[in-house]
Amino acid sequence: MTRSREVTALYPGSFDPVTLGHEDVAHRTLRVSDRVVVAVAEDSADTKAPLFSLEKRLEMLREVFAEEARIECVSFRGLLVDFARKCGADLVVRGLRAVSDFEYEFQMAQMNRELDPNLEFIFLTPDARLSFLSASLVREVARLGGDVSPFVSPSVLWRLTKRFDPIDPPEV
Repeated sequence: MTRSREVTALYPGSFDPVTLGHEDVAHRTLRVSDRVVVAVAEDSADTKAPLFSLEKRLEMLREVFAEEARIECVSFRGLLVDFARKCGADLVVRGLRAVSDFEYEFQMAQMNRELDPNLEFIFLTPDARLSFLSASLVREVARLGGDVSPFVSPSVLWRLTKRFDPIDPPEV
């Protein structure tokens, strides 16, 4: 496949925290695009209070993708399609871990395609060993004192450990 211009993929999410599953999807997106914009939604439809502030989530993302110049980490607010236009995205990438993710992601993709018919949506499944993994599971296991080191990068693990340290809780 020969491309006449650079293809930019937008990978939106809350990334609270970024997991190895997120990292896997972002890196694999580079197989079908030249550049990936990992975008933290400031005003997510998720009504839960985030574990980490927007700034901390961006810091974590920038740390885990520091070695990959083709991945840019930013935040956005408002409609996804508006941000996609603003950053010049050709496609939006979403990860699907299980069949249960599909219905919601399909519905969101259809709505966004109604808002911008020129925007393409692709779904990637993570590596099979990460298919069960979600940020909410990582948060819960970490909160209860479990070992989440197999599921997050070392810098994220450090922040989670500090976040749930009962003696010296950090500013999040």
